[in-house]
Amino acid sequence: MTSTLDTAAPVTTGLYIGGEVRSTDDSLEVVDPARPGVVVGHAAAASTQDVSDAVAAAKAAFPAWAALPATERAAQMAAAIQGLADERDEDARILSLENGKIVHEAWVDALVFEIRWQLALSLAEEVDATKVLSPAPGIPVETTVAHQPLGVVTVIVPFNWPIAILGAALPHALLAGNTAIVKPPPTTPLATTRLVQRVAEKLPPGVLNVVTGRDSEMAGLIDNPDIAKVCFTGSVNGGKRMMEMASRNLTRVTLELGGNDAAIIREDAVLDDEHLDRLFAGIFDTTGQICMAAKRIYAHRSRMDEVVAGLSARLEKVVLGHGLAEGTTMGPLHQSAQKAFVSEIIEEAKDAGATVLEFGDLPEGEFAQGNFLRPAIVVDPDPSLRVVTQEQFGPVIPVLPYDDDADAVRQANDTWGGLCGSVWTADTEAATRLGAQLACGYVWVNDHGATRLDLRAPFGGMKQSGMGREQGIEGIRAFQDTRSIAHLDAAALAASAH
Repeated sequence: MTSTLDTAAPVTTGLYIGGEVRSTDDSLEVVDPARPGVVVGHAAAASTQDVSDAVAAAKAAFPAWAALPATERAAQMAAAIQGLADERDEDARILSLENGKIVHEAWVDALVFEIRWQLALSLAEEVDATKVLSPAPGIPVETTVAHQPLGVVTVIVPFNWPIAILGAALPHALLAGNTAIVKPPPTTPLATTRLVQRVAEKLPPGVLNVVTGRDSEMAGLIDNPDIAKVCFTGSVNGGKRMMEMASRNLTRVTLELGGNDAAIIREDAVLDDEHLDRLFAGIFDTTGQICMAAKRIYAHRSRMDEVVAGLSARLEKVVLGHGLAEGTTMGPLHQSAQKAFVSEIIEEAKDAGATVLEFGDLPEGEFAQGNFLRPAIVVDPDPSLRVVTQEQFGPVIPVLPYDDDADAVRQANDTWGGLCGSVWTADTEAATRLGAQLACGYVWVNDHGATRLDLRAPFGGMKQSGMGREQGIEGIRAFQDTRSIAHLDAAALAASAH
């Protein structure tokens, strides 16, 4: 394969603190995962003082922003994303270059941010809603239950869908009355920083800030006592570190972490082209690098061959290549370390005697050193193998048999994670029954995957897949405190005296 990619100049981004762009002496070099020797751009690398300044700027902006009615904040936020789509093609191009994903997915990444922003604003009338508890026998007070913002919020997003994932938390935090600092991922900071800065420039200074840099300098975004909450999306180990750091000041956290999602294919499942296309996308979109992707398939023993054949037919059409190259359907893994890990667990399955089916041709020429990996199906592996027990975060799926519903649910729940799951069946009652038994935060029926998420519904995991919920009014309440104000009712007091 020879390159037909454009040769646009490398992208450079700075910090955005207190309404001003800030440059730094140090920078992060961002490389193309498909061509590790090609530099995509440079992002400012913040110092500990830059981080401290960002927290101070957000703290200074908080009182005025919090004092506004939610409807006024919503109006300013609506104006702040006007024209955002004008640069979506360029945002997608840059994100594809720094992340490796195909450009269509990068375009959707940016689109979902705007959709989530608008859905959050649609809840503006509910943000300031209160509940009144009338006096009752022995309780001579009228109590108003209300909500108030927390303060300065840090939002930390991962490399795989950084802009879309930001949209699940940032607009909700701002609408709730908080000010925010966004930390884009150090390996894919460019497109996210560009987009967030364009929004921040239309809000009051300090309300929205962007800080990029090395993790070694970022502790102040978590353990600074002026940080009221940290919202982190990333790995389980990363979430544990965030929680430990936040605990020093009892700072609140929302953690949306990894998953080992199970898809249960019942004996009566419809497996036509439409359903198989959805299952395939739910596994292999973004080269399998999605927290809520299907990571394990439990197929009724009578349907195993059909599931494997259906997925194989689609994998035979996969074209591995650069995300910007015409015709590419699957890009590289984002990091070489992840390529090495996924390769290792596939080889481990082969050595253990499992049937491993691999597909596609690895790119050659300038892409030969890229983080490309042939997608694979591992048929009926030993359940103790890492390809089953760990989150692969790559283009490989184990397909395991089961004999009855109880067996399927047992195997699906026998894992450390609890992010998502799916039930594939023609029986609505069975779907509801099995879905209710899955120990996870979100269940699809005859579907699976990030692009199929109801963006109005609360989302989050159980077990080690995290804590807290994003999206919906629940996602807004996660960025607020509940306050009760009790007023003595003289008539009720007098009545209680008698």
